[in-house]
Amino acid sequence: MSRVINPESAGKQRNQLTRAIVLAIRELMKQPEPNAQAHDLAAFMTLALEEIAASIDVSVQAWEKRDYWVKADRFRMEWEWAGALGRSMRSALRAEDWAQVAMNTAKIAQKLNKITIPERNRIGAPWVGAYKRFQES
Repeated sequence: MSRVINPESAGKQRNQLTRAIVLAIRELMKQPEPNAQAHDLAAFMTLALEEIAASIDVSVQAWEKRDYWVKADRFRMEWEWAGALGRSMRSALRAEDWAQVAMNTAKIAQKLNKITIPERNRIGAPWVGAYKRFQES
């Protein structure tokens, strides 16, 4: 029997989400004032950060099975900012505190500053309708 390989791993999903967040940050910085698209962008970043935070435990399970506790803990510490900033973005967006949203966006941009995306990307606009999903959650 051969090994079963999951092409949709947590790491691949995390990479896709971080690229989409960087693109959303670019678009959010272009917005002159809080409008419907700014709400969608901020909500998308919130939901994506929460998804990233949820994928961390899935990623470290394999290391913990092999007793690589230090590696698992380092990885958790490396990504703990995602959960904290996701919660902060959620509360700021619920309160319509755009100054806090801007500060959180700057912190997220600082964490993801090494990720480069070409201007002509193929990611599209994954944030469309994100504010509606955000309000439902």
